[in-house]
Amino acid sequence: MATVETARLDELRMTFGGTLIGPSDPGYDDARRIHNAMIDRRPVLIAQCRNTADIVDAVHFARREGLDISVRGGGHNVAGRAVIDGALMIDLSPMRGIHVDRDAMTLRAQGGCLWAELNREAALHGLATTGGAISHTGVSGLTLGGGLGWLMAKHGLAADNVLAVELVTADGRVLDVTADSDPDLFWALRGGGGNFGIAASIKFRLHPMPTVTGGLIGHPIEKAGEMLRFYRDAAPTVSDDLTVFAALVHAPDGSGMKLAGLVVFHTGTPEEAERDLAPFKEWGSPIMVEVGPVPYPVFNTILDEAYPHGLRNYWLSAFTNGLPDGLIDTMVERFEQVTSPMSGIVLEQFHGAVTRVAPAETAVPHRDEGYNLLITGVWDDAAADDANVAWTKESFAAMTEFFSGGRWLNYLGDDQGDDAVRGAYGANYDRLAELKRRYDPENVFRANHNIAP
Repeated sequence: MATVETARLDELRMTFGGTLIGPSDPGYDDARRIHNAMIDRRPVLIAQCRNTADIVDAVHFARREGLDISVRGGGHNVAGRAVIDGALMIDLSPMRGIHVDRDAMTLRAQGGCLWAELNREAALHGLATTGGAISHTGVSGLTLGGGLGWLMAKHGLAADNVLAVELVTADGRVLDVTADSDPDLFWALRGGGGNFGIAASIKFRLHPMPTVTGGLIGHPIEKAGEMLRFYRDAAPTVSDDLTVFAALVHAPDGSGMKLAGLVVFHTGTPEEAERDLAPFKEWGSPIMVEVGPVPYPVFNTILDEAYPHGLRNYWLSAFTNGLPDGLIDTMVERFEQVTSPMSGIVLEQFHGAVTRVAPAETAVPHRDEGYNLLITGVWDDAAADDANVAWTKESFAAMTEFFSGGRWLNYLGDDQGDDAVRGAYGANYDRLAELKRRYDPENVFRANHNIAP
């Protein structure tokens, strides 16, 4: 593994305001650990930044030393590109500042913030913006990758609510990127991932957010096929206020019992929520209906316990061509063979505001009404890696004929190639590649789902 000479490291320490951690330093193993326990890589140096100036210093240092750069925000991404063997990891996790402008209904969050922190701060003012479906996801990584979440039917993706990005470029410049200052780069940052620089902070548009209504509805697994067919018929009729995800999962009580479930989320008045949710609550003979009024930041934690830190994760996802019987039957068959009581198959509904943005308006091309199918392989024993990865891959392969070719960027794993990356960027890939050549011609930022310049 590459090493850094002490003298040059001491020179960096003279200006660097954060913490520099090498392989022999206390805390190194904790600092390189991320959400997915399958990722066990050893950077040559971890630069834990306190501010934008630290990011700039770290970029300059890596360029001088000929070190690859990886960037850690929340460390949640399943591919684990935040940490690379022999690289300099620029760790933004200490940068957690959040400022809300209540009158302007905007919020600026630094690059290490988590959605739970952003949601909490915005909620003090009765406001919110679209964030992740899991609250301990990082704000910057999720947003740069598009940012699907519970509010996307009402207010679009996280990327659709971005107003500005404070960006550190490959040559160490600091840009305040807006639609006016640099419309091309602003376009690319809303869905182009980490290809164009390091987001030191992001400014978001906020929306009024009273108490929402939502929760879980669980059915016996024997009714999975019937429930998914009901979902196929009912979900396309819902208003922008209602989002419904369907899933084949295990009971949240840790019993390992399999369930066919619906996660419902409504942003309207209690009366509107009662009316719109009635078909979903009343269908069949549910064994669990835990649906009611809840503050939005609390609802955003509803899936947290299903995806805790420190477990082993292997995920695959793709957009579907509708929900034909063949796909539903295959989902049920594959879940019958699931190898871990923590794994599942999820359908994420795309409708409403997220679909009323043109595919070329941002770098995110996925604007059709429909569903993203996500297979989450999750387990805790390294000895079971082969079996769980195989189940995920075999399940994905069994459903391939029902996929449209589109892929969600934030769900791409570490072993998926150019076809998957092109599926994530779709028809926007060529424009993104041209902008990559303009802003990062040497591909300094390549520890990501890379767009080669």
